[in-house]
Amino acid sequence: MWESRLSWRKLSEETNRQQTEKQQRERATDEWSRLKRRMMEERPAAGAGGGRRGGSGGGISLQDVLRGRTGGAQRTRSSSNMIRVFISSTFTDMSSERKALLEKAYPEVLAFCRGLGLVFEVVDLRWGIRSVSSGDHEAWEVVLQEIQNCQRISAGPAFIALLGNRYGHRALPRLIPENQFEALLSKLSKNPEGIKQLSRWFLKDNNAIPPVYVLQPITAHFPHFGDLRPESGPQRDKDVLSWRFTENQLLQLLRSAATDSEAAGDITAEQKQHFFTSVTEREFEHGLFKDVRDQSALLYIREIPHQRVRDGPKRLAKYMDLNADGLLDAEAQGLLSSLKARLYASSQKILNLHCVELSKGSIDPKRKEHAQYLDSVCKQFVSQMKARIGAMVETSVEGRRRKVWGNIEEEKEKIPDWVIEEVGRHTGMTSELCRGLHGREGLLDKLCLAMWERTNVSHGPLVVHGAAGMGKTALLCKLVQEMRGVLEGGAVVVNRLLAAGHPRRPDIDHILRSVCLQICLACGLAPPSPLTANAHLDLLQFFRNVLADVSQQGNTVLIVLDALDQLSDQHHAHKLYWLPTDLPPNIHLVVSMDTNSEVFANMQLKLETLESFFTVERLSRDEGKQIMESYLQASQRTLTPEQSDAVLQSFDTSGCPLHLKLILSAAKRWTSLTPLTHTHLGANTQEMMSQLLLMLEDKHGKELVGGALGYITLAREGLLESELRDVMSLDDDVITEVYRYSLPPTPSLIRLPPLHWARLRQDLEDQLEERWTNGVTTIAINNRCLCEVVSARYLTSERRGRSLRVLAEYFLGRWSGKLKPVALPGLSLLLSDRKVPPQPLWFAPELANVRKLQELPYHLLHAGLWDELRQVVIGSAEWLFCKSRVCGVSSVIQDLDQCSRYMDCTETRLIRNTLVLIKPSLDFLEGHMDMSLFYTELLARLCSLAKPFPSVIGQLCSQCEEWLLTCPEPILIPKCSFLQQPGGALQHTLTGLQGGVLCLDLSVEAELLVAGSDDGVVAVWSLADQQLVYSLFGHTGAVLSVKVLESSAHCLSLAADSSLRRWSLTNGKQLLCIQEAVPVDSAPSSSHLHLSKQLMFVYTNKQVKVWRLDGSELLSRSDDGSLVLGVLEDSVVSLCDSGRVRIFNPLSGAQTQLENSERRLTPVKSVTLPKRGKVFLVSKEGFLYQISRTGKHTVSEFPLVPSLLSVTEDEKILIAGGDRTLSLFNIDRDSVDGFLDLQHDDCVLSACISSDCRLIASGAADQLIRIWSVTTGALLDSLCGSDAPVTSVFLHKGVMVSASSAAACVHLWSLKYDDSHKPPAHIPAGCAHVALTKDADRVFYVRLQSQTEVIGWNNLSGSLSERFAVSAQVCCLDVAQHKRLLFCGLTTGTVLIYPLALPQETLCIPPPESLSRVLCLAVSSQEKHIAVAYEDLVCLFEITTRDSFPTVEGPLQTLLLSLLHAPLSSMALLPDRRLLYGTSCGEVKLHNFSSGSSSDLEAHRSRVTCVTVSNWGTHALVGSEDAVQRLWALNPPVLDHTMEFKGFFFEGVLSAAFSESDKFVFTGSQDRTVKVWDVASGNLLYVQYVYSPVVRMLTFRNGFVALSRGGSVIREVFRCPDHVSPDWNPLRNVKAQYRVTSREKKPGALQSSVSDLQDFNPAQFNLNLMSMLKAKPSSACLIL
Repeated sequence: MWESRLSWRKLSEETNRQQTEKQQRERATDEWSRLKRRMMEERPAAGAGGGRRGGSGGGISLQDVLRGRTGGAQRTRSSSNMIRVFISSTFTDMSSERKALLEKAYPEVLAFCRGLGLVFEVVDLRWGIRSVSSGDHEAWEVVLQEIQNCQRISAGPAFIALLGNRYGHRALPRLIPENQFEALLSKLSKNPEGIKQLSRWFLKDNNAIPPVYVLQPITAHFPHFGDLRPESGPQRDKDVLSWRFTENQLLQLLRSAATDSEAAGDITAEQKQHFFTSVTEREFEHGLFKDVRDQSALLYIREIPHQRVRDGPKRLAKYMDLNADGLLDAEAQGLLSSLKARLYASSQKILNLHCVELSKGSIDPKRKEHAQYLDSVCKQFVSQMKARIGAMVETSVEGRRRKVWGNIEEEKEKIPDWVIEEVGRHTGMTSELCRGLHGREGLLDKLCLAMWERTNVSHGPLVVHGAAGMGKTALLCKLVQEMRGVLEGGAVVVNRLLAAGHPRRPDIDHILRSVCLQICLACGLAPPSPLTANAHLDLLQFFRNVLADVSQQGNTVLIVLDALDQLSDQHHAHKLYWLPTDLPPNIHLVVSMDTNSEVFANMQLKLETLESFFTVERLSRDEGKQIMESYLQASQRTLTPEQSDAVLQSFDTSGCPLHLKLILSAAKRWTSLTPLTHTHLGANTQEMMSQLLLMLEDKHGKELVGGALGYITLAREGLLESELRDVMSLDDDVITEVYRYSLPPTPSLIRLPPLHWARLRQDLEDQLEERWTNGVTTIAINNRCLCEVVSARYLTSERRGRSLRVLAEYFLGRWSGKLKPVALPGLSLLLSDRKVPPQPLWFAPELANVRKLQELPYHLLHAGLWDELRQVVIGSAEWLFCKSRVCGVSSVIQDLDQCSRYMDCTETRLIRNTLVLIKPSLDFLEGHMDMSLFYTELLARLCSLAKPFPSVIGQLCSQCEEWLLTCPEPILIPKCSFLQQPGGALQHTLTGLQGGVLCLDLSVEAELLVAGSDDGVVAVWSLADQQLVYSLFGHTGAVLSVKVLESSAHCLSLAADSSLRRWSLTNGKQLLCIQEAVPVDSAPSSSHLHLSKQLMFVYTNKQVKVWRLDGSELLSRSDDGSLVLGVLEDSVVSLCDSGRVRIFNPLSGAQTQLENSERRLTPVKSVTLPKRGKVFLVSKEGFLYQISRTGKHTVSEFPLVPSLLSVTEDEKILIAGGDRTLSLFNIDRDSVDGFLDLQHDDCVLSACISSDCRLIASGAADQLIRIWSVTTGALLDSLCGSDAPVTSVFLHKGVMVSASSAAACVHLWSLKYDDSHKPPAHIPAGCAHVALTKDADRVFYVRLQSQTEVIGWNNLSGSLSERFAVSAQVCCLDVAQHKRLLFCGLTTGTVLIYPLALPQETLCIPPPESLSRVLCLAVSSQEKHIAVAYEDLVCLFEITTRDSFPTVEGPLQTLLLSLLHAPLSSMALLPDRRLLYGTSCGEVKLHNFSSGSSSDLEAHRSRVTCVTVSNWGTHALVGSEDAVQRLWALNPPVLDHTMEFKGFFFEGVLSAAFSESDKFVFTGSQDRTVKVWDVASGNLLYVQYVYSPVVRMLTFRNGFVALSRGGSVIREVFRCPDHVSPDWNPLRNVKAQYRVTSREKKPGALQSSVSDLQDFNPAQFNLNLMSMLKAKPSSACLIL
């Protein structure tokens, strides 16, 4: 009783729920219908008078495509890059011609097409089989479908007709319309046996609309007809003969009846002819006569002019038609003659006629005349195909040249073709998926209504979710279609079906880039720059900005992203960091996903309201019935009532649209006579797919079905049909099954007969799809679920491995032109040619093999062919360049990422990271980096790793160097790693800020890193995946402090705009803003944020404010002038002006004051110890004060005045940093004892200790991070790569986080890394003054202008070698290279000289009487003289030796400078005592110290920054801050060339050096490039981007050594051919322009002078003669 009541109650509740839902649906439907009517009524008025853009006559404009307002158009032949030809002939009489074409002609045409970026495919359904007849009579339908596909796809010829003396098989029609068949039967009324025979074989199918009579399969009456097993041989032979007799009987009956019916007017002549014509003539009808396009077909006819008498019918059986009696078929011969007459009359333009005598009734290729005939056919085929294809290529497509597939030199389009193609593809798929969609009206109306309600307000995205196969994609497509009809004409509809490219998962960057480009082009906005479009964070920001801009314009945008769960894991897209949750008005975003996916779980966390979620439920039976009826009607089919009930009953178990689609795909093939026992319906989607595969296996064979579907599933980008036939021809399992019961026609040439695949393809039409990309179509499975079922059924571990190996070997080209063994049943091992094409990386110069690039890496990796992978892909410089250019460097990085997941290969990771470093340059050049620059970049980053990693990186560097050495163009070849190198401790660089990082904090639980920058932005990164989670905008001043509240997943930020803000770390929204929390423009060092259990404290040196933790109430404010030292729990510790320490609790009001100390107290730094309840205060007087919250305090001496003071988390160690020393102290109750002093090379700025207190990391002003042992004090490691003073460091789980207030990024370092690939250390970036020796083994630098120290750096060891103390600030540095002297000019006017061979000695040139500072130094090329420029004069000194000790004599001469003119800025000293100098206002002068004369040279418009003289003193280069540099001939002074260079970045020459021969001059510029100029012509020869301005250059061998502002030493050689091509463009890798203006040179006008360069050997120093030198002092040089 109770059970019945409960059941009734449940039933009632369910009924009520359904009624409620129905009412809600009806309400939503009614409301949306009213709104839609109103909007549709308003639209004409709003759009009145508006003209159609982009065309007339109702055509589709480009704007229509970009706005998503088209229904998707059928791809036209003109946009195809495919040539697919159908070969039509009879089976036997043209077999020799078809074989000759296969072996000789097709490969040549294939190579020709590949060289044009075209795909060439041949469909020859008669190759490899002896008869086309199949038991199901579907051969003609397969043939017709292939002809139509060739005509639809091929951009050129599509049909090749071969006709001999055989008319061909005249088959029974499979289908005869009901009225026609009954008319035929009526004419056989006098032949009841004939009627019985026809009625036995033709059965009526009432499921066809209109009904038809269907020819029954042969096996229906002759069961052994298709049984090829040896044991069934006799029965099979009997059934074959019986069928031939029956077929002939049926044909005679039908022809007789058709003749009578035509005479009676019951059928037309064309309908009658259908029973007489052969399959071959039908092919000609569709391929030749119905296709009226020019040049779309070729015709070859072979005539036999004089047939010998002895060649009787039996001998000619292969070449002529015989009747059942073995005699020539006169009727067939008559029909053949009529066909030929028609061809001769109508096809003269494409006709190729040959007359050949048969030999013994056949074509014998061994006979000379027959070989010549076959050769002639092949030559004609090749020449005519080439001519037609060439003419097609030259024709334009819609006014533009045809886009060549794989061409790396394609001209850049204003509107990228790939965007238009992608938009069109998704729009077309949307329209296709909308057809026949029924149901979901209520959910659709709810979505539309929700969008309309949110139109004018900020809102979040709408989320559609449901189980797999429930129709989410179709629903969104219907939504797009619905909204297209409602939105105004200017609205943009963006639809992306992310699962459409499976198994490849799209990456989020590509999706966002595509969406942004479509919106920008449709709305007239500037598209993203290449750098923005290819940088993830910049792209995210651009996406948000575009949505805001469109909203402000008042335009409407609908973005639909289907199947977010199918995104790749790049940038951890599944975590949805990229998805905006706050959309501006008029912007709508609808997304869908699987309810059981990770994406859905993250979406629930991201969106707070349930109103944004819409569930796609199962379909009802009525909705299923609607879909079934619509589907069958479109297919011109129906079902019997019993069959319909069976379909709906099976569907009702799941309610899944995909399940129903699979059922209907099978049901449309049922006839009205198909019994229910043969329907094989599955109860769910997976079962239905299994039934489908079983049916296919039974019909085609398991290996063929499994092989075809398996290869399509494994392919990354689908497979071309020709590729699929090739790989199945290489698959021995497939070949063995195909030839299990019959031998291949030619055992030396074994391939899969094309007909086998064509028949399978026809049965898979509902499960396969064509994917067009760049004019090329591949085939793929259209359903992810089917891919999973195929993988589970066919791709077992062993079979998957074999299949992947076949694919890998195919794309390697391993079996092209080679014999592959195969074991066929009943035969020994065969070696056969599989006729697969070669697979070069390049089909032609600058034309890549795109398919190889797309597929090979994946298959090599997963097939376990890792040696080949390393050799052909990872370690091939050519491969890396080719794929980077064609597919984008991101695709190469993704390949290497995949390799790293499976292969434990350090070299792979290093090469991958190298490409990440190169990527910005490629992005800036929009991928158009040429091979020379790509190889140079690789070499400049990897050559130092070639020795530690010889197998891959060593080979890669060798390839680059060999290619560069043979490059026919001017080229700079790196000889060291001077660009940023991969590897080392630096693991990640977190970006997303625009200003320096002032503060950091960490959420340990959520593993989030929060940083505040000086541009007012707070950035939140995930440490787990190193992705930017949020950029928090709101502050207008520098962020002074950030704090994470672990308990609430919030963070606080305090900024110099005086505001304190609270943010949610779950959705990035601002929760609270408190103004006037701190004084405006407070400094980070004096602003602090402290959180207790109840209170929130904000304090500066002189002010404290206290709020409740939720920010609701300001409890206390104190600005009485006391110096705040810190906060202990809820108490503020401060120092009064009187020297007393006060402890105040704002909650209780309690206050404690400590007595005055007798010592004078000047606070320097303080730190709080909350666990100990103390504040440590260090005074300037050298004391440490320990202040307890209880009021006690102790005082002890402290050894340093710290600029850095902190304690460890356990409060056991005190860290104090002062100047270059970092000291550690043990904290033990009231005592603090120092136990470690760590000395640094520069000021210590930050430090932290690991949680286990074993390691300490310190950051210093020299841009190094040092790792020390806490126990021993040993320096364990120095980490180079920060490139800015390290102001923040902390350790977290073995990862060190560092940041700088001078850099807009955060670095993550691993302390456990392989030091074999540790990048070499270099001098700090941005040094004030630098100098280097000629061999670059020593570098000297002054880091800051204010420093009074010159540091020597050993570049070979990568370490500091010496320090040179100076008495004043340094103004300039220079080195006498051969005499090994370092000159150092000071602000006091003194010049210090350091003999590098005598580091303990220092010489000095005293200052002039005016004590003016040194401006610059110049050493002559022979190092005999040095010029010292002061503010008011220039002095010339002689560099000489006394008793083998260097000294300086002079001044020999002086040049007075007018103080009214601009100061001298750069100069060079010639060997003949002439001084060439420039000033800060651009003046250029040449002064002769010998004669005292001066001359003015042409001035520059800005400061002269570089004056360099050639090695032999014949030329000089003068460069300035503007874009102009001038090359002067010096004997006499004449301007040879004025070179102007306008680049993308900053302008101005910083340094220069001439080559050893003085033929070339190298310049380093502010635009971060090195340029090479030809001295004779002034022409620019080469430009190389080096990522940092080059500030010093010296001649070195065949090139130069240089020093960049980033601190790297550059060593390169220049190679230039004797003759440079006039087409050479040195700017092809840079965005710039240049102009050279040269004087006309008269013969003999140029003079040259040669002087000997005296080498100076520092080993000649006599170190025992120091006393002699001191006894004979120089008048100008003193020993210090």
